[in-house]
Amino acid sequence: MRRKQLAWMLAAAMVLSLLSGCGGSKEKELNIYTWEDYIPDNVVAEFEEATGIRINYTNFETNEQMLSVLENADGGDYDLILASDYIIDIAIKEGLVGKLDKEKIPNLANIDPLYQGFFYDQNDEYTVPYAPGIPLIVYDPSRVTTEITGYESLWDPSLEDSVGIMDTERVITGIALKIMGESFNTENADTIRQAGKMLLDLAPNVRVLSNDQTQDYLLSGDVSVAFLFTSQVVLALQGNPDLKVVYPKEGLGFGCDALFVPANAPHADNAYQFLNYILQGEVGADISTQVWYLCPNKAAYEYLPEDFQESLVISTEEIPEGEFIMNVGAEALAVHDEVYTAFKAALD
Repeated sequence: MRRKQLAWMLAAAMVLSLLSGCGGSKEKELNIYTWEDYIPDNVVAEFEEATGIRINYTNFETNEQMLSVLENADGGDYDLILASDYIIDIAIKEGLVGKLDKEKIPNLANIDPLYQGFFYDQNDEYTVPYAPGIPLIVYDPSRVTTEITGYESLWDPSLEDSVGIMDTERVITGIALKIMGESFNTENADTIRQAGKMLLDLAPNVRVLSNDQTQDYLLSGDVSVAFLFTSQVVLALQGNPDLKVVYPKEGLGFGCDALFVPANAPHADNAYQFLNYILQGEVGADISTQVWYLCPNKAAYEYLPEDFQESLVISTEEIPEGEFIMNVGAEALAVHDEVYTAFKAALD
């Protein structure tokens, strides 16, 4: 009987050992959550080869979608998230973002101080800057009869059914606020509703509302004017150098997409390995020359091609005079949701 018990115990121990080994293999994973194609494929592949850590890359469409998922997971499920500044500010305040273990990211020293101390992480405790930039207007002068000088120009009746804009709630409502002489970050509900009414007047002009490859609609001729992210501006000009860029007279927006480790990330150490990896100079340059945003990694500067600055159409040496879109109160956010939902319904 004892021999049978001993044999059973040894068999059970072997099973537990095998299960433990399977669990260990899962520790060689990294779950990243961000927009589609935002981290270059070759960077992902080279990190996997160098570390043996397999990356599971999942996409979201909007910052708000990301926050909802993160809230439902109570800061878990994902190991590394790349999102925009104002939404990160909310996530930090909700306790969904973990403080960085900086000892595990020695290459943090490579971050240019110009891109540190932003409102959402003033003490640089939670985030790693990835893609700073400003959205701009780009148009085809051969297909536009009106003078394009700023956001207000997008409302011109001659542009009916010929404008492409990004599907980003706070930015699009924000340009109406800017026309009104207001801040992106006003919390006055009546003012936000007034901006919403302006968006309804813009709706007949909007042919494309999209975050993904919006510049392609401009290059194909589907739209004649587009309001684009920094990277899309660059790609549009590369596709057609005759396009014109407009720095809106009403004032620029400035933003920074950044990486953070959720508070309950299942594989936080793998996230730190990835952060340290991409903060190497050559890797950082490789990323910036594929995503076409300002490069926040000073160790990468020596590896950037000479024409990188010219391609960006914004300065890599100083932050443009632009206003951040920041977190606003719950009431203001609810009104933003209300007016943007009505705007999108008017496009159908």
